[in-house]
Amino acid sequence: MLEVKGLSAWYGAAQALFAVSLRVGPGELVVLDGLNGAGKSTLLQSVIGLGPNVQGEVLFQGKSIALWPAYQRARLGLGYVPEDRRLFADLTVQENLLVAARAPWMPVRGQQRVSTKQQLEQVFALFPALRSMHKRRAQEMSGGEQQMLSIARTLMTSPTMLLMDEPCEGIAPVLVESIRDALLQLKSQGMSLLVAEQNALLAAHADRVITLVAGQTGAHLTP
Repeated sequence: MLEVKGLSAWYGAAQALFAVSLRVGPGELVVLDGLNGAGKSTLLQSVIGLGPNVQGEVLFQGKSIALWPAYQRARLGLGYVPEDRRLFADLTVQENLLVAARAPWMPVRGQQRVSTKQQLEQVFALFPALRSMHKRRAQEMSGGEQQMLSIARTLMTSPTMLLMDEPCEGIAPVLVESIRDALLQLKSQGMSLLVAEQNALLAAHADRVITLVAGQTGAHLTP
């Protein structure tokens, strides 16, 4: 599904990643662990094509995408949920979702095309709390509710793999459990996930936990 080989990254003259290699197979949940500043966000941004200057290989669905712009990587099936969520604060829940709905001209990757209404039903089934607040503006939601919306909005692009940056950080425990359950449901449906997360609730269910230390991969653990 995703393979990263010898990926190094720089912000100007400062090197942030040092020859990082990892693999995420179909339907796998791989968690990136590490202290703040270890390079987890940089790695995810480098994979989606929004990060710093990089060297190394990034392969997704058997294609080398290291030189592709982010929008082409998204079209191939990579979905990215950033740490800062990047919601449209003045738009409602439903409007945020509709903005991200897959355009009719975009290809469907090995699956039957679904309508926008069906996409909405799928994300509301995954996050039932969003259905009841579909007319609420994003700026009126709690941090956990916004995180659910950020994930749901990315799912509206019909990805086959999710890259997620600290989805459980600063969120009430009950909502952390809801997000964990939703991600595990996506995994059970065959979606691949690469998640930067320090919360042990998610790591306990991972196929592998990869620890980053100062921009380098440390131990690869199987819970």
